[in-house]
Amino acid sequence: MNEDKTILKTSDWVKGTSLDGEIIIGFIDSMSMVQGAVNVTVAESDNESIIGMTIPLGVKQVESLPESAPKDTAQLEYLIDLALQTGDKAWFEELTGELNEKALTVKQES
Repeated sequence: MNEDKTILKTSDWVKGTSLDGEIIIGFIDSMSMVQGAVNVTVAESDNESIIGMTIPLGVKQVESLPESAPKDTAQLEYLIDLALQTGDKAWFEELTGELNEKALTVKQES
């Protein structure tokens, strides 16, 4: 499977390179282990025309990104929009929960 021994799963954030050499950061929308491929919804790329699209990549073309530091409000809002665009209800609920917790924390500190 993947060289770094990370087990990929749906909704994981990954970084990869397309067959055309485009650098891609996105999340796994779906996967086919039989074909050794993942469908990645592109969040960032050096080719802006593919941002928001879901493209197929081989599992050897991607690597899992580590969990990032806590997200700020703007990042959460962007990811919520992305979750809405992709119809990922579970991710949307997770992100809105994080945003609500952040808002409560700010109110309590005031």
